[in-house]
Amino acid sequence: MKTNIILSGVGGQGILTIAAVLDTAALSEDLFIKQSEVHGMSQRGGAVQSHVRISDKEIFSDLIPEGQADLILSVEPMELLRYTPFLKKDGWLVTDSESFVNTSNYPEKGDLFHQIKQHPNHVIVDATEIAKKIGNSKIANIVLLGAASGIIPLSEKSLLEAIKKLFQHKSERIIKLNLEAFNEGKKVAEGITDVANSN
Repeated sequence: MKTNIILSGVGGQGILTIAAVLDTAALSEDLFIKQSEVHGMSQRGGAVQSHVRISDKEIFSDLIPEGQADLILSVEPMELLRYTPFLKKDGWLVTDSESFVNTSNYPEKGDLFHQIKQHPNHVIVDATEIAKKIGNSKIANIVLLGAASGIIPLSEKSLLEAIKKLFQHKSERIIKLNLEAFNEGKKVAEGITDVANSN
Protein backbone atom coordinates (compact mmCIF):
# COMPACT_ATOMS: atom_id res chain seq x y z
CA MET A 1 0.00 0.00 0.00
CA LYS A 2 1.25 3.44 -0.92
CA THR A 3 -0.72 6.68 -0.99
CA ASN A 4 0.51 10.07 -2.15
CA ILE A 5 -1.37 13.16 -0.97
CA ILE A 6 -0.78 16.81 -1.83
CA LEU A 7 -2.28 19.36 0.55
CA SER A 8 -2.60 22.93 -0.67
CA GLY A 9 -4.03 26.24 0.35
CA VAL A 10 -3.13 29.67 1.62
CA GLY A 11 -1.16 30.51 4.77
CA GLY A 12 -3.32 30.34 7.87
CA GLN A 13 -5.88 27.89 6.45
CA GLY A 14 -4.64 24.90 8.44
CA ILE A 15 -2.87 22.84 5.77
CA LEU A 16 -0.13 21.81 8.18
CA THR A 17 -2.74 20.79 10.77
CA ILE A 18 -4.21 18.35 8.20
CA ALA A 19 -0.68 17.02 7.57
CA ALA A 20 -0.13 16.57 11.31
CA VAL A 21 -3.39 14.61 11.67
CA LEU A 22 -2.39 12.33 8.77
CA ASP A 23 1.12 11.84 10.20
CA THR A 24 -0.19 11.01 13.68
CA ALA A 25 -2.84 8.61 12.35
CA ALA A 26 -0.38 6.83 10.04
CA LEU A 27 2.18 6.36 12.81
CA SER A 28 -0.51 4.94 15.10
CA GLU A 29 -1.15 2.29 12.42
CA ASP A 30 2.59 1.48 12.23
CA LEU A 31 2.87 2.84 8.68
CA PHE A 32 5.79 4.72 7.15
CA ILE A 33 5.26 8.40 6.42
CA LYS A 34 7.25 11.17 4.75
CA GLN A 35 6.19 14.79 4.63
CA SER A 36 7.61 17.88 2.99
CA GLU A 37 6.19 21.38 3.04
CA VAL A 38 6.59 24.76 1.41
CA HIS A 39 5.37 27.84 3.25
CA GLY A 40 4.43 31.07 1.52
CA MET A 41 4.07 34.41 3.24
CA SER A 42 1.09 33.51 5.42
CA GLN A 43 0.47 37.10 6.51
CA ARG A 44 0.11 38.01 2.83
CA GLY A 45 -2.03 35.07 1.88
CA GLY A 46 0.88 33.20 0.32
CA ALA A 47 0.61 29.65 -0.98
CA VAL A 48 1.29 26.71 1.34
CA GLN A 49 1.59 23.13 0.19
CA SER A 50 2.64 19.85 1.72
CA HIS A 51 3.45 16.46 0.21
CA VAL A 52 2.38 13.55 2.43
CA ARG A 53 3.39 10.00 1.50
CA ILE A 54 2.02 7.03 3.44
CA SER A 55 3.14 3.43 2.86
CA ASP A 56 3.45 0.04 4.48
CA LYS A 57 7.03 -0.09 3.12
CA GLU A 58 9.93 2.32 3.62
CA ILE A 59 9.67 5.59 1.64
CA PHE A 60 12.86 7.13 0.29
CA SER A 61 11.71 10.49 -1.07
CA ASP A 62 9.39 12.99 0.56
CA LEU A 63 8.44 14.56 -2.78
CA ILE A 64 5.65 13.24 -4.98
CA PRO A 65 6.53 13.07 -8.70
CA GLU A 66 4.17 14.56 -11.30
CA GLY A 67 1.34 12.19 -12.20
CA GLN A 68 1.66 10.20 -8.97
CA ALA A 69 -0.71 11.90 -6.46
CA ASP A 70 -3.70 9.80 -5.39
CA LEU A 71 -5.35 12.82 -3.79
CA ILE A 72 -5.02 16.59 -3.93
CA LEU A 73 -6.80 18.08 -0.93
CA SER A 74 -7.09 21.86 -1.00
CA VAL A 75 -8.61 24.48 1.28
CA GLU A 76 -8.87 26.83 -1.72
CA PRO A 77 -10.00 26.06 -5.31
CA MET A 78 -7.36 28.01 -7.27
CA GLU A 79 -4.59 26.47 -5.16
CA LEU A 80 -6.05 23.04 -5.98
CA LEU A 81 -5.68 23.65 -9.72
CA ARG A 82 -2.01 24.62 -9.31
CA TYR A 83 -1.19 21.01 -8.50
CA THR A 84 -3.36 19.06 -10.96
CA PRO A 85 -0.26 18.07 -13.03
CA PHE A 86 0.68 15.90 -10.03
CA LEU A 87 -2.62 13.97 -10.09
CA LYS A 88 -2.79 10.32 -11.16
CA LYS A 89 -5.20 9.52 -13.97
CA ASP A 90 -7.68 8.02 -11.47
CA GLY A 91 -6.72 10.35 -8.60
CA TRP A 92 -9.10 12.49 -6.54
CA LEU A 93 -9.54 16.24 -6.13
CA VAL A 94 -11.17 17.53 -2.93
CA THR A 95 -11.55 21.27 -2.31
CA ASP A 96 -13.45 23.93 -0.41
CA SER A 97 -15.75 25.95 -2.66
CA GLU A 98 -14.80 29.15 -0.81
CA SER A 99 -12.22 31.31 -2.60
CA PHE A 100 -9.44 33.20 -0.88
CA VAL A 101 -9.10 36.16 -3.25
CA ASN A 102 -5.54 37.38 -2.76
CA THR A 103 -4.82 38.82 -6.20
CA SER A 104 -6.51 41.38 -8.47
CA ASN A 105 -6.70 38.92 -11.38
CA TYR A 106 -8.26 36.06 -9.40
CA PRO A 107 -10.29 33.87 -11.82
CA GLU A 108 -14.08 33.66 -11.82
CA LYS A 109 -15.25 30.98 -9.40
CA GLY A 110 -17.39 29.39 -12.14
CA ASP A 111 -14.28 28.98 -14.33
CA LEU A 112 -12.39 27.32 -11.48
CA PHE A 113 -15.24 24.88 -10.82
CA HIS A 114 -15.51 24.10 -14.54
CA GLN A 115 -11.82 23.11 -14.62
CA ILE A 116 -12.13 21.02 -11.46
CA LYS A 117 -15.15 19.19 -12.88
CA GLN A 118 -13.10 18.12 -15.92
CA HIS A 119 -11.61 15.52 -13.57
CA PRO A 120 -13.94 12.54 -13.08
CA ASN A 121 -13.10 12.13 -9.37
CA HIS A 122 -13.80 15.41 -7.61
CA VAL A 123 -15.57 16.64 -4.49
CA ILE A 124 -16.31 20.35 -4.02
CA VAL A 125 -17.43 21.01 -0.44
CA ASP A 126 -18.78 24.24 1.05
CA ALA A 127 -16.47 23.54 3.98
CA THR A 128 -16.22 27.12 5.23
CA GLU A 129 -20.02 27.40 5.45
CA ILE A 130 -20.27 24.03 7.23
CA ALA A 131 -17.55 25.14 9.67
CA LYS A 132 -19.39 28.43 10.38
CA LYS A 133 -22.59 26.50 11.15
CA ILE A 134 -20.68 24.27 13.58
CA GLY A 135 -19.34 27.38 15.26
CA ASN A 136 -15.85 28.23 13.96
CA SER A 137 -14.85 29.00 10.34
CA LYS A 138 -11.25 28.00 11.15
CA ILE A 139 -12.19 24.31 11.22
CA ALA A 140 -12.99 24.20 7.48
CA ASN A 141 -9.72 22.28 7.04
CA ILE A 142 -11.00 19.44 9.25
CA VAL A 143 -14.34 19.44 7.38
CA LEU A 144 -12.32 18.83 4.20
CA LEU A 145 -10.27 16.10 5.86
CA GLY A 146 -13.54 14.37 6.78
CA ALA A 147 -14.76 14.72 3.18
CA ALA A 148 -11.53 13.12 1.91
CA SER A 149 -11.38 10.41 4.58
CA GLY A 150 -13.05 7.80 2.35
CA ILE A 151 -10.12 8.16 -0.09
CA ILE A 152 -7.35 8.03 2.52
CA PRO A 153 -6.25 4.49 3.56
CA LEU A 154 -6.31 5.26 7.28
CA SER A 155 -9.07 4.13 9.61
CA GLU A 156 -11.63 6.64 10.81
CA LYS A 157 -10.73 5.63 14.38
CA SER A 158 -7.05 6.53 13.80
CA LEU A 159 -7.95 9.88 12.24
CA LEU A 160 -10.34 10.81 15.06
CA GLU A 161 -7.82 9.76 17.72
CA ALA A 162 -5.16 11.84 15.94
CA ILE A 163 -7.45 14.90 16.03
CA LYS A 164 -8.01 14.39 19.77
CA LYS A 165 -4.28 14.02 20.36
CA LEU A 166 -3.35 17.13 18.36
CA PHE A 167 -5.89 19.31 20.11
CA GLN A 168 -5.45 17.82 23.60
CA HIS A 169 -3.79 21.03 24.84
CA LYS A 170 -6.89 23.02 23.76
CA SER A 171 -10.28 23.10 25.47
CA GLU A 172 -12.74 20.20 25.35
CA ARG A 173 -14.98 22.47 23.24
CA ILE A 174 -12.28 22.86 20.55
CA ILE A 175 -11.76 19.08 20.43
CA LYS A 176 -15.52 18.53 20.03
CA LEU A 177 -15.77 21.19 17.30
CA ASN A 178 -13.01 19.49 15.30
CA LEU A 179 -14.53 16.02 15.71
CA GLU A 180 -17.90 17.40 14.58
CA ALA A 181 -16.21 19.11 11.61
CA PHE A 182 -14.66 15.79 10.54
CA ASN A 183 -18.00 13.97 10.81
CA GLU A 184 -19.91 16.66 8.91
CA GLY A 185 -17.34 16.59 6.10
CA LYS A 186 -17.54 12.79 5.95
CA LYS A 187 -21.34 12.97 5.61
CA VAL A 188 -21.11 15.41 2.68
CA ALA A 189 -18.85 13.09 0.68
CA GLU A 190 -20.60 9.80 1.52
CA GLY A 191 -21.77 8.09 -1.62
CA ILE A 192 -19.19 9.96 -3.71
CA THR A 193 -15.87 8.85 -2.23
CA ASP A 194 -17.16 5.41 -1.22
CA VAL A 195 -16.17 4.19 -4.68
CA ALA A 196 -12.53 4.81 -3.71
CA ASN A 197 -12.76 2.08 -1.11
CA SER A 198 -14.66 -0.37 -3.31
CA ASN A 199 -11.85 -0.65 -5.90
